[in-house]
Amino acid sequence: MTDTTARLPIAIPTDEPARPSRAMVLAAYLTLYVVWGSTYLAIRYAVQTLPPFAMAGARFVLAGAILCAWSWWRESARATAANWRAATIAGSFLLVGGNGAVVWAEQRVPSGLAALLVASMPFWMVLVDWLRPGGRAPRAGVVVGIVVGMLGIALLVGPGSLSGGGVDPAGATALVLGSLSWAVGSLYSRRAPLPKNAILATGMEMLTGGAVLLLVAAIAGEYGRLDVAHASHASIAGYFYLVVFGSLIGFTAFAWLIRVSTPARVSTYAFVNPVVAVLLGWAIAHEPVGPRTVVAAAVIVGAVALITFGTGKTKTE
Repeated sequence: MTDTTARLPIAIPTDEPARPSRAMVLAAYLTLYVVWGSTYLAIRYAVQTLPPFAMAGARFVLAGAILCAWSWWRESARATAANWRAATIAGSFLLVGGNGAVVWAEQRVPSGLAALLVASMPFWMVLVDWLRPGGRAPRAGVVVGIVVGMLGIALLVGPGSLSGGGVDPAGATALVLGSLSWAVGSLYSRRAPLPKNAILATGMEMLTGGAVLLLVAAIAGEYGRLDVAHASHASIAGYFYLVVFGSLIGFTAFAWLIRVSTPARVSTYAFVNPVVAVLLGWAIAHEPVGPRTVVAAAVIVGAVALITFGTGKTKTE
């Protein structure tokens, strides 16, 4: 999630990684950190005058179609009916439950705070993986990270003021539940019969998840109030920024890094993105950042770091 939006789980290739230049790797990491961190602010502008589910659905259908077409054209990649079923299930958890919660909540919660609450996703990943049948108990350092992270969330959304106003409880609840949905979808995607081609698999998840979001928009009655002709320039710009930078450029950087770097290093975006989102929200959208927000951000980001590096090395590392 990411923006939980384009951060779709992909299969990690087992072939020997290439040895790109340090400059290329650094540029890709910078893209991942800044672009995905900035998508929260782009969502805030996009949903100002565009209905949230319709906007997100259109975004992912367009980006997914482009990724699928690219895979079919460049690599002649194909998908089976089982692949499409798995992509629909994964896309529903990741994009409808995960990103859908973000776009809806950002009508009520500042983008920086939304990013901090979405940073709880690694906590849910560990807990869901532990509680599932045959799950593994987390290491002591990971447990500490979970406890610290929950305390950070409690500090962020608990009673009191954040620069003069409390966090909207409905928005905060949606973001936490959305992170849980993203965690479930991520774990499902690891074992689901998705195509081996990473770009095709992600494009299919975007395409099917976006289609379900468009259905949700219809059920919510969003098309009756959709008026693109009177949408603000900021909302239109935010939408296309999400399609081009958040989904296409951001994902390309992620998919490339996961092939040439280690999963632990790539996953550092999870605790860099919230910091970028808070800073951009403060600097560009003038979102309030009080002392309590700063402390909560440090606690949550530190907890994500503990979980990320406390899981130990995987076989791919």
